[in-house]
Amino acid sequence: MPSLCRDCCKPFKSGDDCPRCGSARVIAHPELFDLTVAHMDCDAFYASVEKRDNPALADRPVIVGHPGGRGVVTTACYVARRFGPRSAMPMFKALELCPQAVVIPPDIARYARVSSDIRALLAKATPVFEPLSLDEAYMDLSPGVRLVERPAAVLLARLARAVERRVGITVSVGLSCNKFLAKLASDRDKPRGYSVIGRAEAAALLAPMPVSALFGVGAATARRMHEAGFTSVADLQQVAEADLVARFGRFGHHLFRMARGEDSRPIDPGRPARSVSRETTFARDVRDPAALRQALELLAAKVAARLERDDLAGHTVVLKLKCADFRILTRNHRLPVPTRRAEVIARAAWPLLEREADGRSFRLIGVGLGDLCAGFEADPPDLFGG
Repeated sequence: MPSLCRDCCKPFKSGDDCPRCGSARVIAHPELFDLTVAHMDCDAFYASVEKRDNPALADRPVIVGHPGGRGVVTTACYVARRFGPRSAMPMFKALELCPQAVVIPPDIARYARVSSDIRALLAKATPVFEPLSLDEAYMDLSPGVRLVERPAAVLLARLARAVERRVGITVSVGLSCNKFLAKLASDRDKPRGYSVIGRAEAAALLAPMPVSALFGVGAATARRMHEAGFTSVADLQQVAEADLVARFGRFGHHLFRMARGEDSRPIDPGRPARSVSRETTFARDVRDPAALRQALELLAAKVAARLERDDLAGHTVVLKLKCADFRILTRNHRLPVPTRRAEVIARAAWPLLEREADGRSFRLIGVGLGDLCAGFEADPPDLFGG
């Protein structure tokens, strides 16, 4: 069985322990050295950065989020998760479950800097990687693309080790033949995991999973599918593609392929854009200004990360809000000079949000930056004290 040591990153033919260093952290899989699509996901990213920067928190339950009010958990470390807190949980509920938790307000600018350090390591391995947020990314490690002449499985292990040693946080990685399966793999063995899903096993592995596990199937679509009698992926696998198309239209083609682990989406390192924006739809309508501000700051960080990745900046900050009655509000503010800093975007968007957060509830919030320009034009040093 093709095997790889995750500590010394050396491949070997078979065995439970590494013959070179004796480590038991071994990954073995029949297709290990044939797969080239990877997904890397930082483990409890914001909480991990806080623990890295304050070693006294290492063994304590840490929750990142704004305490009080109707704020929600941004990230809960794995110690805290043993007591029940999870991301997006109301803070009051998380503290009921884990009253001993240390609550830390998010420092988005610092997290964005750490994210940049991680992306610099990814860029040494491959020029083709697609960040999804500050803490996760897809990578194309195929021959002719990767910058290091080692098998993708080895290179991925070396990347995970480099992030841990040089950045000081842990990641979980997944390796497969496409984006859907690679991301599914990275979620299987957290934290500090390395999981592989091969082509041959994909359909059988997916079969017992709920339909909501498939890419593109959200809560509303899953309910509709349940009403039609499809609750597991196995239910979809037993239906002809034409029948799925008859029930779900063009989306039926997508369901047929995904149920078999097929995904043809390319890894997209980014294209020129006129604007960059991110938005989130709340599970429940939100009216609390603190919770809205927290969401705004997280979105601003995601926008800034995308701008930095593409070496862009922008002049106009745009705020989007969807009210409880589905009305959409758009507000904007033009900056005196272009920026790509998360804190500048959030600081400009907050007064726009504050004027609208008058007790109304909102279903969605979005933040964007328009009137884009080259990154070198952004944030003149004298504006930030040198």
